Amino acid sequence: MIGTQNESSLHASLKEHYFRPGDIVEGRVGGYHIDLIQAERLVEIQTQNFSSIKAKLANLLEEHHVHLVYPITLRRDIVKVAPETGEFLSTRKSPKKEDVYDLFSELIRIPHLILHPHLTVEAVFIKEREVRCEDGKGSWRRRGASIVDRTLAEVVDKRAFASALDYLSLLPEDLLCPFTNKQLASSVKISQSKAQKTTYTLRKAGLLVETGRKGNEILHTRA
Repeated sequence: MIGTQNESSLHASLKEHYFRPGDIVEGRVGGYHIDLIQAERLVEIQTQNFSSIKAKLANLLEEHHVHLVYPITLRRDIVKVAPETGEFLSTRKSPKKEDVYDLFSELIRIPHLILHPHLTVEAVFIKEREVRCEDGKGSWRRRGASIVDRTLAEVVDKRAFASALDYLSLLPEDLLCPFTNKQLASSVKISQSKAQKTTYTLRKAGLLVETGRKGNEILHTRA
């Protein structure tokens, strides 16, 4: 395993996946830690919280091409282990399944950057294992179990976004314009919350415009 600095196994494995011979691993550029420095680009793997890299990205993009990788989990197996021994207790498949529109739960933090000519955002679709410890210190939603690690099981597919057309391709061709978040959600079979994050991000990036309202809902059309 190449260098891992307080990172999850998932992050480390994705770094292995994107590594090319000759890359500089965990180097520094402009005072910032970089996962992989490649000849033509900087590769940053971010498994969550784009807010934390907003300033870093903006500064790096002034002089460098950045390839920002974000994992989207198509299947998650939850593995439970004992707190004292780490002994395996059980495993089950999580009912939650993500899709490409989950990318906007993070892009909503950086809408002003997504069309920067030096930035490519890549959604990497994966299967993963989430390791939980029955230590009583975790969220009540997990009945006190703590998430102690995420591990990569398989890379299934990838989809890169670097241009306006890439992002607008997420709007179905048969989607009527103007459209509401509810109509988008119904068309691509996602929650209205995901649709709202998608349209907000695209609107802030200048790819959609607000053209009025239908009842309490905003009407959107392509810019």
